[in-house]
Amino acid sequence: MSLVGSQQKVFLRLVSALRPHWRSDANLPARLQALFAANRSFGSRDRKLYRELIFTSLRFLPWIELLLDHDPARAAQVTAWLAADIPATHAFRAALCADWPTCPSSLAAKATHLGADSTALLPDWAGRHCPEAVGSPNLDALHTRAPLWLRLQAPDAGTVLDEFTRQGWGWRRSEILPSAVELLAEGDVTKTESWARGHVEVQDLGSQLLLETIGIGPGEQWLDACAGAGGKTLQLIRLLGPTGHVDAHDIRAGALRELAARATRAGHPVCHLLDDKTPGGIAVRETAPTGHYDGVLVDAPCSGSGTWRRAPHLKWCTSAGAVKHAAETQQTLLAQFASSVRPGGRLVYATCSLSRLENEDVVAQFLTQHPDFSATPFARTFDSTPRTVGLAILPAQHNTDGFYVASLRRKAS
Repeated sequence: MSLVGSQQKVFLRLVSALRPHWRSDANLPARLQALFAANRSFGSRDRKLYRELIFTSLRFLPWIELLLDHDPARAAQVTAWLAADIPATHAFRAALCADWPTCPSSLAAKATHLGADSTALLPDWAGRHCPEAVGSPNLDALHTRAPLWLRLQAPDAGTVLDEFTRQGWGWRRSEILPSAVELLAEGDVTKTESWARGHVEVQDLGSQLLLETIGIGPGEQWLDACAGAGGKTLQLIRLLGPTGHVDAHDIRAGALRELAARATRAGHPVCHLLDDKTPGGIAVRETAPTGHYDGVLVDAPCSGSGTWRRAPHLKWCTSAGAVKHAAETQQTLLAQFASSVRPGGRLVYATCSLSRLENEDVVAQFLTQHPDFSATPFARTFDSTPRTVGLAILPAQHNTDGFYVASLRRKAS
């Protein structure tokens, strides 16, 4: 059997193992990783090939499922054609799709070539929750491989970019945010000297734009109420400058340990007592804080529909009921942490969701129940899509994940 024939067989075997779970398991990538770990014959390039093929299958799942039932070889061929042409997939695609036309960027053109229905590629509730997602150009963007965006946090960005160039990695700086760089090659940033020195972090451009819209003043005291592993925490402390301070709270101890390690690598003082307001530092703690802050960020846990480019499995295991439940949790969190905002201070609400139920509807209900808060203008909008309150950062605007942000201020007295 040829190498490509063997790879096709392995791909279909992986698909068969994952298929019983891909409409129910939100941790499907971990399940795939376990399959890789169980087969020690997979090298790095093998894993990259199969990961890209599996994620492509999930991105276009209704199309691929129809083929799997009656023509698995055709399913593998269509998957190869739709997959990104990266070094790991190039030979596989060339062998299976030698007489096929170049795969078009337009989803409508892909559907026409395959005789498929592009409207089947999103859950039925998506159009009601985010009408922009079901049409071009956002529908096209949601069905392409997510880019790798980095945030520069070096005193001299040139040292980071020079290292990338020496590695032979292509890159481009964002035209709208100089601190953001898209890596155009498949390089392992975590193996670089820049990473070891804390001069670069992986963070989607859309995520970076959230805090940049607010206009955060240096020297302020902020609470990152749902900090997770700290991507926005590190960006926030950088915006606050050497005299500012961030208290980072999360109920997940493992995430906070990762945050502390990242903050240490970036050169920020880290402590585990929230009464230590070290300038330029981050305090990390699982216990909910007391006291008042100049600003509170509630980057709420959500359905993750804005991340469907990089996590396409979430399209198929997230129901409208799950979105409604997430919105109820978000309401609770927003109300809980609003009490930590000082008079005259700001409350920033953010999600990586496309759904209005988790975004402007949550904020509108909060404002009705908390008349001491009101929406405030943004310092910058980056051409983001305005909502009744807040902004939506849609995937096609700047080649990012999807996000929502609202900026609120508490009355001074």
